[in-house]
Amino acid sequence: MKMKNTLIIGASGQIGKQLTKLMLNDGQKVSALVRDKSKLSDIKDENLSIVEEDLTNDFSHALTDCTNVVFAAGSGGGTGAEKTLLIDLWSACKAADYAKAHKIKHFVMVSSIGADAPDEGPQEMQPYLIAKHMADEHLMRSGLHYSIIRPGALTDDEATGRFTSQRPENDDDAKITRADVAHALMYCVNNPPHENSVTELFNGDKKIAEAF
Repeated sequence: MKMKNTLIIGASGQIGKQLTKLMLNDGQKVSALVRDKSKLSDIKDENLSIVEEDLTNDFSHALTDCTNVVFAAGSGGGTGAEKTLLIDLWSACKAADYAKAHKIKHFVMVSSIGADAPDEGPQEMQPYLIAKHMADEHLMRSGLHYSIIRPGALTDDEATGRFTSQRPENDDDAKITRADVAHALMYCVNNPPHENSVTELFNGDKKIAEAF
């Protein structure tokens, strides 16, 4: 049986790189789509193939021979609305279109808490939340089998291994470590849901299987 090959879009990002390492350590094949391959120069693994491409270009070739796609790319907090539009919205929509054309079996989207109702988010976050909302909506209408993960506020703490999909009543508790998001993404790839799913995710008191 041919081994699954997962394309990680944004594999050199803070979550994407952790996910790449987790999947390789698990013996899985990974195609890493990055703008600058030198950012993965510290990872040596025979199951890793690197595709160097800017997401503003046509990157459909990166999906060749892939089974799953994880979209973990992001414009970053220091960029303006223009870059958010290009990466978090347009590139995510292109990725879904390419996945459809390549008959990808499972598409995992890293979205954000608040993407369901951008108008209710902080004003300075609204361009980002609108981009995430529209990208999610495009994926939902694509006909692909999908999982959308909407993590809470991201932290750089060590992984806790404990989760909840119930939004905490206190906004200060609505957070999750990037490391835990990476673990959740790998779980999602390895255990695709029977039905399309949208899951908010935070650190909590449950094991990952219980949270999903």
